[in-house]
Amino acid sequence: MSDMAKPAAPASAQNTVPALLQTLGIWIIFAAILAFLPFVFSANAAITTMCLMGILVVFALSYNMLLGQTGMLSFGHAVYYGLAAFVTANAIKYYLAGGNVSLPLIVIPVIGGFAGLFFGIVFGSFSTKRGGTAFAMISLGLAELVSSSSLVLRSFFGGEEGVSFDRTKLAPLFGYTFGPQIQVYYLIAFWCFVCVALMYAFTRTPLGRMCNAVRENPERVEFVGYNPQFVRFLAFSIAGFFAGVAGSLAAINIEIAQASFMGAAQSGLVLLAAYIGGVGFFVGPILGAILIQLLSVKLSDFTEIWQLYFGILFITVILFAPGGLAGLLMMHAPLWRGPMGTRFARMGRLLGSYLIALVPALVMVIGASLLIELIHHVAQKSAEGPAMHFLRLRWLTINSHSLLIWAGAVVALVGGFFAFRMTWPIVRKAWNDAAADAQRSVS
Repeated sequence: MSDMAKPAAPASAQNTVPALLQTLGIWIIFAAILAFLPFVFSANAAITTMCLMGILVVFALSYNMLLGQTGMLSFGHAVYYGLAAFVTANAIKYYLAGGNVSLPLIVIPVIGGFAGLFFGIVFGSFSTKRGGTAFAMISLGLAELVSSSSLVLRSFFGGEEGVSFDRTKLAPLFGYTFGPQIQVYYLIAFWCFVCVALMYAFTRTPLGRMCNAVRENPERVEFVGYNPQFVRFLAFSIAGFFAGVAGSLAAINIEIAQASFMGAAQSGLVLLAAYIGGVGFFVGPILGAILIQLLSVKLSDFTEIWQLYFGILFITVILFAPGGLAGLLMMHAPLWRGPMGTRFARMGRLLGSYLIALVPALVMVIGASLLIELIHHVAQKSAEGPAMHFLRLRWLTINSHSLLIWAGAVVALVGGFFAFRMTWPIVRKAWNDAAADAQRSVS
């Protein structure tokens, strides 16, 4: 799962036996992680969260086929996710569950995938005629159009209530009816693995490489004889297929399809996941989807304004780490050279400098969080009195009307920032030393 922005390695280098074994090993480890995660995190809440992560991973990777690979910024990718969810729900409720066709639940995401592909072809036939800002605006208009239609076409979308169904009424597979959540987890994990593998394979095809060329310079692509609009159309349609699979899995997971599946919030969520994870790397949206889903579940336990923290995180990543989480990790790849003992010693010294910087950074974050929560409490919850449970922790009750608390928050924020700033030379020196040491190891 290397950087898609890198030029392709020579075929002879890619097809060597060690390289193939290494690639095969990565996929085996990936499958093993998916299979054994429920044994490590066996609580029902953890399994539910992992189901949501798997769905968002597929959705974020499909979005990255547009943004990261082909350079198309879409504000309406949830359209194909949501429409496929409704096609799945209606198919199960009105046709498949009646015994007209004996299909097990595990093949139902194929229906969602082809629904996403169909709508991708229809909408992509005209929206991909233009790139850049024009495409982004068209995608935004399409999202509003379809979202508004969901409240008008009640027979298909079910109005505000949505379309619910019972997934256990489908044909069982080897005795499994997919009633318990753990069985649904393995269904989602199976499709997550298949979709990730297929989308990775797509990046290695000539069409995938041509998508990269359209992203970098569509005029040059046209000059050498290819049609950039047709390449965008193909990428758009294929991305619609995988978004449809994700939407179908989402409907199966909660046994309902709702209008919110197609809303701007859903499109914004997948954009956040792709950007924060890193759109320039295949593995980036996977990391972003896991982090965003985990934060959306855990942060809501600590604060009502968890979306605000998402916005701050997004702005921070755009300003200071445009490559996302994957970009930060890949920065360290050149340092992993030389004998194994030297590698660990070098990374240990570098991590030590990171820990020195982490302490004031945490003080700064706590100060900022306290200030935000104080402002929210005073502005929105003044009727509840001055007592505030910071991060909803009852043992951390503070007086929001106390000037001392406000002053402490400001001091922690400002003092933490300047202390954090003072650690930058330490981190820079450790980085330069590690880079020089890595260079000596290979020379």
